[in-house]
Amino acid sequence: MKKGFYTIMSAQFFSSLADNALFVAAVELLRTSGAPEWQRAALVPMFALFYVVLAPFVGAFADAVPKGKVMFISNTIKVVGCLSMLAGVHPLIAYAIVGLGAAAYSPAKYGILTELLPPSQLVKANGWIEGLTIASIILGAVFGGQLLGERASSVLLSFDMPFIDTGIDTAPQAAIAFMVVLYGIAALFNLRIPRTDSPLQPISHNATDLVREFAACNSRLWQDKLGQISLGMTTLFWGVSGNMRYIVFAWAAAALGYGTTQASALAGVVAIGTAVGAVVASMAVRLDKATSVIPLGIGMGLLMLVLNFINQLWLAIPFLILLGGIGGYLVVPMNALLQHRGHNLMGAGRSIAVQNFNEQACILGLGALYTMLTRFGTSAFGSITIFGLLVAGIMWVVGRWHAHNKREHAEELDRLLAIARSDKH
Repeated sequence: MKKGFYTIMSAQFFSSLADNALFVAAVELLRTSGAPEWQRAALVPMFALFYVVLAPFVGAFADAVPKGKVMFISNTIKVVGCLSMLAGVHPLIAYAIVGLGAAAYSPAKYGILTELLPPSQLVKANGWIEGLTIASIILGAVFGGQLLGERASSVLLSFDMPFIDTGIDTAPQAAIAFMVVLYGIAALFNLRIPRTDSPLQPISHNATDLVREFAACNSRLWQDKLGQISLGMTTLFWGVSGNMRYIVFAWAAAALGYGTTQASALAGVVAIGTAVGAVVASMAVRLDKATSVIPLGIGMGLLMLVLNFINQLWLAIPFLILLGGIGGYLVVPMNALLQHRGHNLMGAGRSIAVQNFNEQACILGLGALYTMLTRFGTSAFGSITIFGLLVAGIMWVVGRWHAHNKREHAEELDRLLAIARSDKH
């Protein structure tokens, strides 16, 4: 791996660590303020909102500006979101601002991989990036929960700035303030990300042109015989897993009687399995064999249903690790294949923006569904059943779709797979 890759990994780790710890703190902030359950569930779709709304613009921006600079600006926006939450802005609105920063960050983070590395290293690079991202999810979830604990929060609240009343008086507020430090560390790494040889692509100043261009890029990726399969798989995977991040909290409360701090540790357990699966996939699956993991998607959906019957911690931990492991093994090859096809079709930043638009639209839609189900009293068990059946059913459809392509478009698939086996961009 090139030297700049490790700088990207470091920046991603600290930014993602703060994102996930902030989610736990925001959940607790809403809970302690007496907000209804549906508002806590709404944190997930609010974070996804700007991914969808700004998708036509953030990809073009990432291709027009050095990607390290884009990542630095994005982290600054996340800091603004944290400070807004501390200043009394409603947590849902403030968390949406953090989502705005994340929406701008993602096309640069993943787009630079296709500029820096050859196709033969993309699965490996994605394995490490996803593994590290998931490690940050583990640590972020656990770290956020521990910051809310009595011992850590008392230490944080004991700090005092001379002559300034910060208004930070509760454990969730102290934890949120600490996220600013983590985003600052990520920003320092952002400044050291190298420029690649890929030329910058000029950005149109006409919003209508950008929307039209984005729609064309989206259509191009959905029409590609490999791009459409990988995009369909990753869209559903992230749509469900993004919402499962909160559903695990609700399930842990219903099945195990856990509070926020304990439930955050279980969310970390899922991520442990995902990290292991991601790393194994990065070593075992070649880019041109990425579609071989499709059947695992059906199995993952059916396994989700088993969660409804688990009410003991000693059963929950290995099961959640297994569920996460299947997800990690599934998503890394598909992610790499999608990035490869997108880079060849339209450029790195724009392709990642298309990917984010579809995935975050799925998170937004499923999050709205889960929020509505919660608003009308559906239990965590009912929601898990709906999500599990949805995953299994749609993954089966994607598998049939790919089988159809192999029959009807065999020559085109052979051509695309030959490109995937080549190190030429």
